[in-house]
Amino acid sequence: MKMFALALGAMTVFAAAANAQTVVTDTDGNGSFSIEELTAAYPDMTAEVFASIDANGDGAVDADELAAARESGIIAP
Repeated sequence: MKMFALALGAMTVFAAAANAQTVVTDTDGNGSFSIEELTAAYPDMTAEVFASIDANGDGAVDADELAAARESGIIAP
């Protein structure tokens, strides 16, 4: 029974890690994310990746663009 409890606990930890989502913070409070804000959450962010996420080309990524990038696999959830 003790081994079962340990195994169940380990599976719970791994499931929580799999469902974890990278948090992007809107540090300036303008309602969108700059390349600097995304780079803080995604250190490998490049200008090219940012441009591909910024679907409307306004120089900022809104919540819908961020969600689309996560869903399409451009960036990790």
